[in-house]
Amino acid sequence: MENYFNYLREMVLAFFENFARWMNTRWAVPWAAVPDDFARYGIIFDNFASGFGFWGWFFFVLFAIFFVAAIGALVFLIYWLLRKYIKFYRTEIDRERLREEVQNLQIELYTATQEKNRILGLQLDSLGISPSESISMGSSSGELPAEQTEGEEGEESAVPGEKDVRFPRLIAVDEKYAEISTHVELPPDAQDISLQGIVERFRNYAASQLKLYYTIPAMRAFFASMGTGKIIILEGISGTGKTSLPYALGKFFQNNCTICSVQPSWRDRSELLGFYNDFTKKFTETEFLRSIYEATFREDINLIVLDEMNIARIEYYFAEFLSIMEMPNPSAWNIDLISSPQKDDPKHLRDGKLLIPQNVWFIGTANNDDSTFTITDKVYDRAMSLFFDNKGIAFEAPFTEGLPLPFEYLMKLYAEANSNFPISGKTLEKFTELDDFVIQHFKLAFGNRILKQLNAFVPCYVATGGTELEGVDYIFATKILKKFESLNIAHLRDDLIELDAKLTKLFGKAEFKMSKAKIAGFLKDVG
Repeated sequence: MENYFNYLREMVLAFFENFARWMNTRWAVPWAAVPDDFARYGIIFDNFASGFGFWGWFFFVLFAIFFVAAIGALVFLIYWLLRKYIKFYRTEIDRERLREEVQNLQIELYTATQEKNRILGLQLDSLGISPSESISMGSSSGELPAEQTEGEEGEESAVPGEKDVRFPRLIAVDEKYAEISTHVELPPDAQDISLQGIVERFRNYAASQLKLYYTIPAMRAFFASMGTGKIIILEGISGTGKTSLPYALGKFFQNNCTICSVQPSWRDRSELLGFYNDFTKKFTETEFLRSIYEATFREDINLIVLDEMNIARIEYYFAEFLSIMEMPNPSAWNIDLISSPQKDDPKHLRDGKLLIPQNVWFIGTANNDDSTFTITDKVYDRAMSLFFDNKGIAFEAPFTEGLPLPFEYLMKLYAEANSNFPISGKTLEKFTELDDFVIQHFKLAFGNRILKQLNAFVPCYVATGGTELEGVDYIFATKILKKFESLNIAHLRDDLIELDAKLTKLFGKAEFKMSKAKIAGFLKDVG
């Protein structure tokens, strides 16, 4: 028996010694020493085999089987991983190639249409016919020109003399509100309603009238997000009520939200706002643009939904809005529409520019699946986000009427929240310590933008009925831990466990439930 263990020691030492030598010389003479190595194994075996005994031979066979099985398992694992990687890589390449082909086709179609318009314009000029006359000729024959959009067709009879104006849909808005009062007043039963009262009233309204059920924490986070920024992202799996939320809120405020469906081909701002057509001499107005313009006349809350916003790259078509709404002065939130203004342009255009009104919120819905693009940090950092992972649970709610809410009243409530519920100095000190921990262990910094959002969000969250630490937890989970998804979590297991312990030490075992649940999810993924 002793001979076997001596043999095993010598065998293992010889094997690793020879393996190391082989690794060192693999590029020059990779196989030169292999025959001698195997001869040495035979000599060692001959020296000790005669004294193995029963148990020695037993362990010899057992070790040989184990060794062969280990080598086979390693080879199979390498083969399996390579096969998985090649399959995944090919799938990603094919998907990206298809996306690029679709986008290139859309660009080519748009370019061809513009070139056709230019050629037709030259032909009409040579015949002495103006573009407006050609449209009249097409209409008299019962046909619309190919360049005319559905929006232009729908406005044909709505605006008298529209053939002479460049913004027929916006001019129609001017005429509509020339005869309509935009004044909004709170109903008698809601004269002094608070943010918490608005949250509870909306939740009961959605449940009793629309059969839509939302949790109190989700509604607190949504209304607090409205007090923090103008861009809100609702993401999650399909069918969890992301689009239904702004729809219900528009019904509740008695000003229906505008839902704009994002298309996969969108690559720049013209898809969102429209563009000036040199052939028709008109601006091709989108529903998105019309909704922003109409909000300039109103005194209430206006919601514009970008449905499935990440089916195209957000930072392509929405980049201008992301940049504009970063400006600290809202009076500078201007979007350029046309370079040569005219007297008959819509009344709220100034020098060809439209000022984004403060009573507008942009709400994007995003599905997390293979058909969509990843939302980048540039977008996440400038927006507030809510995640929907399941349908709401039905509950009994009293029948509740909607609430026409003046924009100025809502802003007053947010201002009062910031004044009455500022984050305590003690909590800010702990958050700074947490920031230092994340920088040290994960190389991620919070940044001034997130700190600004923290100081705006938490007071509003408290005013809706939540607690200060719940609000801080929400920001940490959605703004900081969200960035961890781009890290190699498999190598950060110990750091994540330390982070969980740090949260408990700083804020208590019963706090930061949302962040701890997200950390637990990371740890579960790495096994």
